[in-house]
Amino acid sequence: MPVSTANGLEIHYSVTGSGPPLVMIHALPFDRRLWDFQVAAFQDRFTCITMDLRGWGASAKPHEPFSLRDMGDDVMGVLRDLGVTKDAVVLGCSIGSKIALMLACDHPDVFAAAILVGGNSGPQNQFDHRIAAYRAHAADGTFRAYHLGHLRYGVTQGWADSEVGRAFLQGFVERGGALDAECIAQVFGALTFSDLTSRLPAYRSPTLIVNGEHDGALPGGTRTAGLIAQAEHVILPATGHCCFVEDPLLFNGRMTDFLTRHGLMPTAA
Repeated sequence: MPVSTANGLEIHYSVTGSGPPLVMIHALPFDRRLWDFQVAAFQDRFTCITMDLRGWGASAKPHEPFSLRDMGDDVMGVLRDLGVTKDAVVLGCSIGSKIALMLACDHPDVFAAAILVGGNSGPQNQFDHRIAAYRAHAADGTFRAYHLGHLRYGVTQGWADSEVGRAFLQGFVERGGALDAECIAQVFGALTFSDLTSRLPAYRSPTLIVNGEHDGALPGGTRTAGLIAQAEHVILPATGHCCFVEDPLLFNGRMTDFLTRHGLMPTAA
């Protein structure tokens, strides 16, 4: 797997397919493999770029405080390494959606559109319990069990208990042996204090916001959609926070329709 050090630390990423860039930014507590179903569906039309955010997967795990902008700069470092300067679509979930929206605001010359799963643009002051729990479970030797429980929180429990769901979530646990509670605390700290809402009235790029029907982030996604004049908001039935994993066919169809209507869906290779 290639590694970018363009922003001063190691960010591991993957590139699959050909065509215009489709940049995918994962949610917590997952890694780049969260987008496997979308990579499989879109790699014949897009160059699919996925990466492990700092603190997750194989990427660096710094302990010093950092900001959401630092995490966004990691993404831009990968794109600089790949020579991506225009015509990209950015797709993100949860913290990934916030980073995606920030980058779309900062770099409208690079990103032609944004697709935000979750879509919360305001401050999120509810993660102290996660920080404390990761630290406590790391100290008690029960980190893997807690990580699995947190992963299950991102989907409906029925899907998590399905054969596909169990195998999919367990993969993140198996790849999570190097996860570090102190770095995870810094990631949640970066997410807590970021607030993009003041920038949204001037934001003009095509934007699709998607929530699952049972997504705890649905109020935040609804609020963000109301702050972006040109945003489209879609709710996928019977799914949770990572709705694109639970119902990839429906999600991919909605994404394809959005990109087609905005002239951003290339012909298959």
